[in-house]
Amino acid sequence: MQNSTSRRNQNLMHLIKRAHGLVEHPDLEKHRQSQDAIGSLLGNSKTVSYREVEIEGIYGEWVGVNRAHMKKYVVLHCHGGGYSTGSCLYARTLTSKLAESTSMDVLCFDYRLAPENPYPAAIEDAMKAWNYLMLLGYGARDVILTGDSAGGNLALALSLKLKEQRRLLPRGLVLMSPWTDLTSSGESFESKSALDPVLNRPYIDRMVSAYAAEQDLKNPMVSPLFGNFEGFPPTYIQVGENEILLSDAVRLHQVFVDANVPVKMDIYPGMWHVFQMSPVKAAREAMNKNAEFIYDICR
Repeated sequence: MQNSTSRRNQNLMHLIKRAHGLVEHPDLEKHRQSQDAIGSLLGNSKTVSYREVEIEGIYGEWVGVNRAHMKKYVVLHCHGGGYSTGSCLYARTLTSKLAESTSMDVLCFDYRLAPENPYPAAIEDAMKAWNYLMLLGYGARDVILTGDSAGGNLALALSLKLKEQRRLLPRGLVLMSPWTDLTSSGESFESKSALDPVLNRPYIDRMVSAYAAEQDLKNPMVSPLFGNFEGFPPTYIQVGENEILLSDAVRLHQVFVDANVPVKMDIYPGMWHVFQMSPVKAAREAMNKNAEFIYDICR
């Protein structure tokens, strides 16, 4: 049984590697277009509706289920893509599932991308999205902040910025394969390099250079792993066992434990970077666990 599961995971990872190879392109614009094509293909659902919104010049998208659902709480999602790619459209592979599993409205937004707009453009735009929700009448405690990969970095950086400004923090955070350390010092960069079907060191190095070339990479707004998380809200982290960013999640979990933050982490056996996007059983289970965590903190 163990062997057949392991073989199935290896086949899946081979498939994911091939699919990712079709999307990744040295021409950044073509890479972005390929991601959007995947988002429109895999992210659309008949049970979910999408509504455009403009937030101080930023394109945003409300994602909600076509049935009676909870309006008191809202999910603010920060999409991934290494700070250089990604969009609301690509993020539908996650935002649709978040809306369906939680029965809450999800707001995603197209923050400005690097290298055209390096740090701190993304954080400035995330703050505009946050302020937009406050203007709509939501309180900080009505918002669950979610993010995948670089979006997990952005969710943490936004929360640190709110803390710096002595503002109220979100009710909780849900982080999927968060990219927390742009110094790339985690041991999984070596131990998982042959296994990871999605990410590799040269790709990460390009993303770091595009987003934060002139920055101190240990600045917590760039690498949240080095931040002070005292007083942070409950946080749930999901990460794949076979990804080079495994250490980014494991070390963040430890930092949260040390800061007495209520934190929970699940490492998914045989899974890859942001596997929640994929149409596999583990992705469905993970999204259900995200919803359970969100229900628990909203009681």
